Amino acid sequence: MRLFHRYAIALPGPLGGHARSRTVIVHRTDRVGPAHEPVFEDVTGCFRFEISGAVARVLDLPAEYGRMHPCLEAVPMP
Repeated sequence: MRLFHRYAIALPGPLGGHARSRTVIVHRTDRVGPAHEPVFEDVTGCFRFEISGAVARVLDLPAEYGRMHPCLEAVPMP
């Protein structure tokens, strides 16, 4: 499996709302997550995900995102 250093992750709007989704670009860090997979974060460090294959598992999100599905699609970026 090829490991990419950047991914795009689409975050849905708030539950029950009609807000548009937001796409976050994350880059690989030197850390590993609870499942021993690489941890990726955005430039602000507010969004953190553990990525395995095409699945991004949510580790940290800003409070305004509240609860969301714990697994999102990770799209590799060049």
